[in-house]
Amino acid sequence: MLYEFIKDNYTEGEPIFITDIELQGMSEVNLRQQFKVLTDSGRLMRYAQGIYYMQHDTILKGAATLSADTVAYYKYICRNNQVDGYYSGYTFANQLGLSMQVPVTTEIVSNNIAAKKRDIVIGNRTFIVRHSHIKVTNENNKVLQFLDLLKNLKQYADDNESVAERLVKHIRDCNITRADIDKYIFDYPDVTFRNFYEMRLDYVFA
Repeated sequence: MLYEFIKDNYTEGEPIFITDIELQGMSEVNLRQQFKVLTDSGRLMRYAQGIYYMQHDTILKGAATLSADTVAYYKYICRNNQVDGYYSGYTFANQLGLSMQVPVTTEIVSNNIAAKKRDIVIGNRTFIVRHSHIKVTNENNKVLQFLDLLKNLKQYADDNESVAERLVKHIRDCNITRADIDKYIFDYPDVTFRNFYEMRLDYVFA
């Protein structure tokens, strides 16, 4: 029953968090026993305690293992089509091309952590995960990520003339509206508001 449920609800190479699964008539102890049986038989692979996956083959016909980045994404950013976080800090600045500094540690803001900030070790990687002071949802994650970047823009962005241009492009690509900005910007420090106007980003909505 468990394996059929997994095949129906998960894809190969997708992290399976044992804490996400509840099956009628199956206790937590029995559930863990069933995961062990499936792992021992080779039908599931164990990544770490409480994290499993169905193995898949690569184009080179070798078995692919689960990556730390994939586990972190599903655990703290999005799974089951529910967005709970976003990349932040130098990680996001680098993704936008605002900073050429390649971060050694990936930074994430997420609902799925109680502490204000924690260094999370997954596999051989360390992730800095911060608790979001505003609940992240499917509807607001892009604007919260943008405002979070604006809050520390001078720290993250290299000193070049394309910063405003890249921010404008991101606003348009993500369909961020003036109403989105107005709804959340006053929940951020004053410097966020100043950076928004110093970058002349308000003209995007004119």
